[in-house]
Amino acid sequence: MRELHFMIIFIEHIHHPRETIQIYHQNIKYILFTMAKINLDALIQREDFEVQETINPGKKKETISIEDLKNDSFFFSNIRKPDFQRETNEWDAKKIADFIESFLDGDLIPALILWRSPSGYVFVIDGSHRLSSLHAWINDDYGDGEISKKFYDSVLPDDQIQLGTAARKLITKRIGSYKDFKLALESPEKVKPIIVQRAKNLSALAIQLQWVEGDANKAESSFFKINQQAAPINKTELILLESRKKPNCIAARAIIRSGKGHKYWSSFAPENQTKVQDLAKEINSILFTPLYQIPIKTLDIPIGGKVYSAATLPLILDFVNITNNIPDNFREQLPDDETGEATIRYLEGVRKIANKINSNHASSLGLHPIIYFYSHDGRHKVASFYATVSFIMDLEQNRQYKKFITVREYFEAFLLKYDYIVQQIVRRYRSALASFPHIKDFYFEIIDQLNIPGNTIDQAAENLVKKETYRYLSLSTERESIESKDFSPERKSAIYITNALSTAPKCGICKGLIHRNSISIDHKQRKQDGGLGTIDNGQLTHPYCNTGIKN
Repeated sequence: MRELHFMIIFIEHIHHPRETIQIYHQNIKYILFTMAKINLDALIQREDFEVQETINPGKKKETISIEDLKNDSFFFSNIRKPDFQRETNEWDAKKIADFIESFLDGDLIPALILWRSPSGYVFVIDGSHRLSSLHAWINDDYGDGEISKKFYDSVLPDDQIQLGTAARKLITKRIGSYKDFKLALESPEKVKPIIVQRAKNLSALAIQLQWVEGDANKAESSFFKINQQAAPINKTELILLESRKKPNCIAARAIIRSGKGHKYWSSFAPENQTKVQDLAKEINSILFTPLYQIPIKTLDIPIGGKVYSAATLPLILDFVNITNNIPDNFREQLPDDETGEATIRYLEGVRKIANKINSNHASSLGLHPIIYFYSHDGRHKVASFYATVSFIMDLEQNRQYKKFITVREYFEAFLLKYDYIVQQIVRRYRSALASFPHIKDFYFEIIDQLNIPGNTIDQAAENLVKKETYRYLSLSTERESIESKDFSPERKSAIYITNALSTAPKCGICKGLIHRNSISIDHKQRKQDGGLGTIDNGQLTHPYCNTGIKN
């Protein structure tokens, strides 16, 4: 992706007419979209391995044809993914197109590995991306079609729709749509000769099948062995898969999809399912509204960063664990959640802290994301996110809100000016999870320093780095060496943030920055003291400053 950014910069330096440059930009944007991963998760339903019924197993199929991949076929109507399988979203549009093309040309394709459960369902142990890619082509659904819309209750993210459109465009151009292939049988003169030839081949093409023999435990063991060898599952996904019935893992899954998609909580009673979905939707909105886009051109950014990225799922699981004081070895200590009560309790714990961080709830401190969760050039800081969550929890437990509010204006000024000090702590402890407790402690040290009469933020910084605990910190920072004449996305973000902060609205009570998600309108002179609802008597405040402090 970085190479493509440099390509754009190079193009801008070529002396072409404006129209030509615009075409180049459109092509680059198209390439970026086709390299992004496509969400095909809706195309194959999930099911629990452990559903038990006895049936006559019979002789199993050795191959499947294109007819078997239609929605109404006997075969595909019984195809399932294990309920613990990671989302089918690892292939980009080019890889999907390559695979469909390979199938149509009769190239060698690895066999699908399946397992037939006692209930009669056929589970995909290996090959869900291959199967989903062909199914996507047949049904014209690349994460944005009717099947996906139904799966996600018609709530599809904008980027998922855009990526689906780009995938369809690429595949139609390179291969042709499935409708074109159907048309080739009836009116071959209306389509390209290559489509006519490939359409004739479809009747004889098949995909080889292999079958796992044994019970559900054997099938699950095979799944993990195969998937770890072919495309290793990342650490967080592996935790979620192996601990799929733990309440914190169910909660994390629910939050990341806003309560939509596959219901990992489907075994709960209906009323608990509804509670899980409602809580997850509310939390997702607090974390990821409005959308995060680079370069940053607005201070209206989300506290959780980008909703779909490699870092998002670990962030949510860690958020659930931190807010509910769940230990690192929860897989051994935490029982499975059979009823949903524990999952709901954890989600309520997450919502409570999320509301306090940034929402319109009366308890909200309205912490501005650009101060607490992003670097000066607009990158989301995971360690700072964890530290702030823990910081809020400690403020709550020790009832220190007033101590924080008293110096909040200067605390935020400190974080802005000495942003690089926090990064030094992260480097010291080498990971977000290892460093966030130390960042949290550093925040409280800052507050203590700022509560000393006469201390400025610079004096506070100088005092802190002299402490034995923080001798490794430095107030000097190396300036970035820049040779390019062009602005990178990060520098564009930094320029916007620097300029926008100077005019950003502040709370009329604590003087901290105000974010659009956490605004309260307050009477300067209280109503009980005779204050009127006039414009001159109104001010913007954080919800907590308007209620908690004043009351």
